[in-house]
Amino acid sequence: MKTSWRNAALVASAAAVLALTTACGQDSGTAGGSQNVGAAASPGEVGNIGTGAGKGLGTGARDAQPASPPVAAGKLSVTPDAKLGELVTDGTGRTLYRFDADTAQPPRSTCEAECATAWPPVAADDALAGEGIEKSLLGEVVRADGTKQLTIGGWPAYRYAKDTAAGDVKGQGVGGKWFALAADGKKAGAPRPGLATREDPELGEIVVDGDGRTVYRFLKDEAWPKPVSACTGDCLEKWPVVAPVAANDTKGVEKKGLMSFTRPDGEAQQTIDCWPVYTFTGDKNAGDTNGQGVGGTWYAVAPDGKPVGAPKR
Repeated sequence: MKTSWRNAALVASAAAVLALTTACGQDSGTAGGSQNVGAAASPGEVGNIGTGAGKGLGTGARDAQPASPPVAAGKLSVTPDAKLGELVTDGTGRTLYRFDADTAQPPRSTCEAECATAWPPVAADDALAGEGIEKSLLGEVVRADGTKQLTIGGWPAYRYAKDTAAGDVKGQGVGGKWFALAADGKKAGAPRPGLATREDPELGEIVVDGDGRTVYRFLKDEAWPKPVSACTGDCLEKWPVVAPVAANDTKGVEKKGLMSFTRPDGEAQQTIDCWPVYTFTGDKNAGDTNGQGVGGTWYAVAPDGKPVGAPKR
């Protein structure tokens, strides 16, 4: 199973990756490389919700005109969209957006007056992290009028007044500055690394593919002196191979042993530390780890290629 929006890029990069393939055990490059809902910061300040940390932004809170308070967020969710992939929605299914004129480090909201009528800010107080949402990425910024606005990955969150039904994304790309929010605060639909890492609350740092799906290792495979996959035939129906990814299309994954090999069926497969890697069809959403420990032989992959939580052999 391959990600449709990345197929062309993967096919183009596969030949280059294969050409650069090095023997297992040899270096192929150098390794690459919050906020919680609670007590509020003082007006004009930003920071972690619950810490009140941050410096004054000089936003002129005392002179700000009265405004309607931000509307409650409710339980946030990750919702799939046919064009944009996964994006964040509020408790009623409304799409949440970010504004390029704002900043995330430190969080700062610049949408006021008429802008805030068209793009109502989302309240921070009752925001809950639903499935697929990392609680540590939820925070707040105190607006010029003293109200608290939700941030995701540091970016202030808004709704769009013309989105009248759950699932609407009419605000996407408006003015070239408004974009639906992804769960990590980035723009939904923006290109992502072919392989990256994320912090799982139970497993720690693990590798994910370009769609945020967990990447796994099969303990019956071999890496030395060359990669060998023991997952063939019907096994591949449940555990699709990860297609080749260029080394410069990764983030946080160790480069040593980051290579591809050609399987007996002629398909190219990615490795991490020379170990073949896969995804799992039982993972329906980004962030799922339903393949962890299956059959005592399948385990999520750490950035160095080790199987997370696997018994020592």
